[in-house]
Amino acid sequence: MALLHVFVLAIVQGLTEFLPVSSSGHLVLVWEGVDYAGLSVPQETARSRLLLDIAVHVGTLLAVCLYYYRDLGAMLGGLFALLAGRVTPGAKLVFLVAVASVPLGLVGYFFLDRIADSLHNIEVVAWTTIIFALVLFVTDRVGMTLRRIEHMTIWTALLIGCCQVLALIPGTSRSGITMSAARLLGFERTEAARFSLLMAIPAIAGPGLLLARKFYQAPDFQFGHEVILAAGVSFAVAFITIAVMIRWLQYAGFAPFVVYRLLLGAALLYWIA
Repeated sequence: MALLHVFVLAIVQGLTEFLPVSSSGHLVLVWEGVDYAGLSVPQETARSRLLLDIAVHVGTLLAVCLYYYRDLGAMLGGLFALLAGRVTPGAKLVFLVAVASVPLGLVGYFFLDRIADSLHNIEVVAWTTIIFALVLFVTDRVGMTLRRIEHMTIWTALLIGCCQVLALIPGTSRSGITMSAARLLGFERTEAARFSLLMAIPAIAGPGLLLARKFYQAPDFQFGHEVILAAGVSFAVAFITIAVMIRWLQYAGFAPFVVYRLLLGAALLYWIA
């Protein structure tokens, strides 16, 4: 696989995985652009593309784990505290993230292949990019800024998790729809982003581990330098992106992301027409 593809895909994934702009939609656009421009190389197959997608997702997973290492440490300590019969804030956070992850896990397990086959095209990406930009704008405007993760209940976590299911549609944005739901429920912007990013850990790790296992067990599996490079670049870009986004949300809202999504969606619809 050409190194240009590796860098482009890793940078795009690192930039878009945690911003409310849809990484899956952008990955669809990257591959469509590669094919449209005739830049595919002979040895490039669907399997090699999927392996590269897994690699860039692993990179972003490591980035969010490093950025929220204190939360992860508290969650791990909370699990040990539960064994001793004590309920700590870390244990509660583990439970909330687990509850919020159940809907996506169930729907993804039973329907992911069907959704992937029918909805991965540019027109779907264009419309969902526009529609969920408006959802992000409205929820950020009407949502109050009163609550933190410490105030979250099982039911609010489950509701945010149900909204996360919509992220299976390319262009929706997993982070965007979960932040929108959290803002509508009254959570501060940085807290909405924090919970959304913690939810990303099982959302990325679960499917990634299953796909990686299939590849590792395949007789023609090759762990090339492109995979390591893709994971490394996406990790670095994602870590910087998370830090900048959280800093931004401390002082401002989601307006730049809304404008970007609207412009992108309109440009895609114009190109399709």
